[in-house]
Amino acid sequence: MTLASSTRSTPVRVLVVDDQSMIRAGFAALLDAQQDIVVVGTADDGLGITDVVRRTQPDVVLMDIRMPKVNGLDATRAIFAMPGEGPKVIMLTTFDADEYVFTALRVGASGFLLKDSPPEELVQAVRVVADGEALLSPKVTRALIADYAARPQPPAKDSVRLGVLTEREREVMVRVARGRSNAEISEDLFVAEQTIKTHVSRILTKLDLRDRTQMVVAAYESGLVHTER
Repeated sequence: MTLASSTRSTPVRVLVVDDQSMIRAGFAALLDAQQDIVVVGTADDGLGITDVVRRTQPDVVLMDIRMPKVNGLDATRAIFAMPGEGPKVIMLTTFDADEYVFTALRVGASGFLLKDSPPEELVQAVRVVADGEALLSPKVTRALIADYAARPQPPAKDSVRLGVLTEREREVMVRVARGRSNAEISEDLFVAEQTIKTHVSRILTKLDLRDRTQMVVAAYESGLVHTER
């Protein structure tokens, strides 16, 4: 199946890591069929993941969470501990409420997908993450919010950290945390979408965050956004 390609000038390089051979092969075949994506390697476990990443130089890693030797969470930690910018990571799971998911997001993963997601959703996720526009789907955002709502309200001890943000940047961050896209935020605030992209970029830089997923986590952990109970 070939889906509409992105506007990138070079193909997105993808590494698929999953211990189930049929899933690994299926994802690799689907992604390799896209004109703007190339699968540079596959692996059946997180063991030795840093060596595989160095050898294949992927832009995006599709990482299974549950693997027998080194699970996806530990493998993701290892990737982000490597020097340099490194690849983005999308976690793959069979379970909607996998207990590893939220830890993975805090570690730095750009989001997660269920293994039974529609093919076009997988392809689009790779493109979005590769372009640096990591965005939690509304479903994932709701799950993340529910995770916070299920425990005591986190202390706002990091709220002072947000003092470096302008009032408009705070407004943008709140909307990102609510799962709004750049286009939707631009409509909310009556400004150009490119302006929203600039605000998002500045927020990430000021708070030393990897992507929008970490911005969502930071918004709740800092107390800027509260869960509705």
